[in-house]
Amino acid sequence: MASTVLITGASQGIGRAIATQFARHGFNVVMAARQGDRLQQAAAELQAQHHSSLAIPTDVRDPEQVKVLVQKTLAQFGTVDVLVNNAGIYISGPASQFSLDDWHQAIDTNLWGYIHTIHALLPHFEERRNGTIVNVCSIGGKIPLPYLAPYTTSKFAIAGLTQSLQAELEHKGIHVCGIYPNIIKSSFLDRAIFKGNSQEDMQQRREQVEKVLQVPLVETPDKVAEAVWDAVENKRGDVTVGSAKLSEGSYRIFPQGLRWMISKVFQNQD
Repeated sequence: MASTVLITGASQGIGRAIATQFARHGFNVVMAARQGDRLQQAAAELQAQHHSSLAIPTDVRDPEQVKVLVQKTLAQFGTVDVLVNNAGIYISGPASQFSLDDWHQAIDTNLWGYIHTIHALLPHFEERRNGTIVNVCSIGGKIPLPYLAPYTTSKFAIAGLTQSLQAELEHKGIHVCGIYPNIIKSSFLDRAIFKGNSQEDMQQRREQVEKVLQVPLVETPDKVAEAVWDAVENKRGDVTVGSAKLSEGSYRIFPQGLRWMISKVFQNQD
């Protein structure tokens, strides 16, 4: 019987690439995301290639929707073997310009969304004494990034969540892995939040990221998907992806210098 993977944020970008990667390896693929039309299209494309896929529109910020997501998955396939937490939102600007709603949107999606799926699936994994949890994090979970305070807060929390679960669940047969990429060429800007000291400042911040995404060295979603598959197949616990290794290494050598440099790059009108 085929194994089953449940992927959040699967309608586009990294999540969609992960879905394709697991489908190619014979998994039943359950795809969850808020954008129902785009999600159904992504699942239909896999089905057209004779892969087993199921689209379940879900807002991971809502624990009741996540509960239904898990129930429908288990009803369809009987088990879940791998959970890939990927749904997230990018938010950038001066800390003083973020509203509490901005903070909640970032943390409710990036952190609570992960907690909700883990909470819903962990009893299933523990009962089977088997399963894998993959938390797609960010290099922002290892390096404090100025002008990304809500985003970085959520990512550091995910890193801590991942490490805590690793220490607790290993002896129960449950593998937990954290994936740490740099910025990735994807459509995340469609949902990104930018704040600034003026409308011009906000626009400049968006354009700044758009320019970064045009740099040839910036990785694609497929690179992250390959790292996720490798982590699952070889039971890796901590995977830093591609160019993020350079960022991590630089921070270890001269943390104050790297913080200063990043701050100057993203300071703009602040």
